[in-house]
Amino acid sequence: MVLSPIEIQLLKALEEGRRYRLDEAAEASGMKKDAVLKAAHLLQEKGLAKVETIKKRIYRLTGEGERYLKEGLPEERLVKLLHEPKHIKDLEKELGKQEFGIALGWLRRKKAVEIQDGVVRLVRVPEFREKGALRAISACNADAVSEDDVKSLLRRKLIDFDEEKEIYVTVLEKPEAELKDYVTDLTPEILTSGSWKGKEFLKYDITIPSRDIFTAKLHPYERIIRECRKIFLEMGFTEIKGHYVQPAFWNFDALFQPQDHPARDMQDTFYLDSYVELEGDVVERVRLTHENGWETGSTGWGGVWSIDRARQLVLRTHTTAITIHYLAENPEPPVKAFCIDRVYRRETIDATHLPEFDQLEGVVLDENVGFKDLLGLLKEFFLKMGFEDVRFRPGYFPYTEPSVEPEVYAEGLGWIELGGAGVFRKEVTQPLGIKGRVLAWGLGIGRLAMLRLGMKDLRRLYLPDIGWLRSVPAIKR
Repeated sequence: MVLSPIEIQLLKALEEGRRYRLDEAAEASGMKKDAVLKAAHLLQEKGLAKVETIKKRIYRLTGEGERYLKEGLPEERLVKLLHEPKHIKDLEKELGKQEFGIALGWLRRKKAVEIQDGVVRLVRVPEFREKGALRAISACNADAVSEDDVKSLLRRKLIDFDEEKEIYVTVLEKPEAELKDYVTDLTPEILTSGSWKGKEFLKYDITIPSRDIFTAKLHPYERIIRECRKIFLEMGFTEIKGHYVQPAFWNFDALFQPQDHPARDMQDTFYLDSYVELEGDVVERVRLTHENGWETGSTGWGGVWSIDRARQLVLRTHTTAITIHYLAENPEPPVKAFCIDRVYRRETIDATHLPEFDQLEGVVLDENVGFKDLLGLLKEFFLKMGFEDVRFRPGYFPYTEPSVEPEVYAEGLGWIELGGAGVFRKEVTQPLGIKGRVLAWGLGIGRLAMLRLGMKDLRRLYLPDIGWLRSVPAIKR
């Protein structure tokens, strides 16, 4: 039997049959804990040692548990008030409604009270074992508390626990073994000097699992955002940025979204109690387009367009507010721009919706582009992101015509919609002086990231789950 130097050192240092804690074995052998553990596992494979890992709970009182230990359990205090029958309303005033509810529930469970016509009467004085259990745990004597009492206190959230792990090493047998002159590491010096000749090499078992080493890496969501950015930059686009707070004019009105559209209601949009000044020919042309179509050939939305509604500031609901403003300032073709940034909507939080999320917005302005170019561009993007099956479903948006919703196929989930796209209507481009046709799209990066990472809940992208973050590969496979 061939033993390594650390195995022999551990065998010589430890008594046969005696159970050592890891720190005790390290002290006795003069080795580091990691070395002791490695040697012990090697010896265990040879049947010469045993390694045990024992988990132990260290119980402690919660804030509520400490208060009950000091002031008494709610049921204990209720018993003191029931020296004579009392009405529920009176007891609620004396003990507090919440505390009374807790106390009454536990006393009824212990069959210590009766209630008739709203009057509570004490039948017997029960035993308050929980108080003694709290006292024992406070004194670090949890072993004296029964398992049932521990479970009861945990259910009531009067105690909590930390889990500690203790490792023990026991030498089962000491064979006759002498320390040989093993070569453990091949170095340039050993090879060039020839000192390795005639020596025995240490054998390694490559099937033994190695210790996981976690290195720093980009968050997987950030990595996907960077990947999206890289694809559009390689396709010749310019990245643009803008403010989170926008006038409703650029967020809605410039996009020919009617002022009575449901998306503009308070329950869908975050409004600020602040306003900005709007003036100029662009504002006037947008007003006329909304009211009667101006010179676009449209009939508009009718009614009276309110400058005050357009002046109010909002947390942008889409990054289209950034791209349309950019086009208004750069109306001459060709223009290829995209924006990846945060947007805000009043959404009920669930597995696929958040009130704050990232959007990938893009526009192409040119004279000779059309709907086919838009579909081809988006399909190319999704293919580069690793989605082989892409299709487009007809959609509707107030500011594009025709409009589509791109979908990709995910195994086990089916077809998943990832945003909206279309060609800007003349009611959007003409009032802003934009010359040419504009292809536009907005994609939800969070949903795209969910599919890439095999997740079913959007909220997990933002949780500080270290275990999950460590398990995600640092590079795309």
